[in-house]
Amino acid sequence: MTSPPDDPSAVPAPPAADLVSPELLERLKAGDEAAWYAFVQEYEGRMYGYLYRLEGNSEDALDLTQEVFYRAWRSIHTFRPGERVLPWLYQVARNTQIESHRRKQLQRFSLEQAREDVGFEVTSEARSPVRAAESADAQDRVQRALLQLPEDYREAVVLRFVEDLPYEDIARIQGVAVGTAKSRVFRAKEQLAELLADVADVN
Repeated sequence: MTSPPDDPSAVPAPPAADLVSPELLERLKAGDEAAWYAFVQEYEGRMYGYLYRLEGNSEDALDLTQEVFYRAWRSIHTFRPGERVLPWLYQVARNTQIESHRRKQLQRFSLEQAREDVGFEVTSEARSPVRAAESADAQDRVQRALLQLPEDYREAVVLRFVEDLPYEDIARIQGVAVGTAKSRVFRAKEQLAELLADVADVN
């Protein structure tokens, strides 16, 4: 596991509104290890929480989160200056999750490979769900209910109410019209309301 940089203050943090400064983007594209460490620390919790809600398994979510940042490192040259980070990362995460289900017979992403090739790894603190329910039992029931939804509905409602993304971003990530994204969220809410009627209201 890569240790934190000696002087974290020397690494420009991602600015507000999930935009990457030109200086940080240049360092990321150059493969600067300290810049990548700061980038992963900033966004790994969001990616883990998203994947955990989709997978329903902390170990799989952690493996996929690791792979998301490996893929981000490999494709950072495609990131456009001024582009928002989170929609781009969610798209990487979505593609990673879909492809992982298509290659169940292939070996999963290797943490050792990440250490050797990239020089960073997702920290174990990401194992805790980002948006915990008020109790472990309620959280478990919510997760089980989410897993009963069709995959597109589950992803849409997680992006909307767990990750707080606007419908425009959800539509972009899922590759559908904004109206379709809204419809999926609405239908997912209806189904969750029925499944969780005795747990909590779905707003």
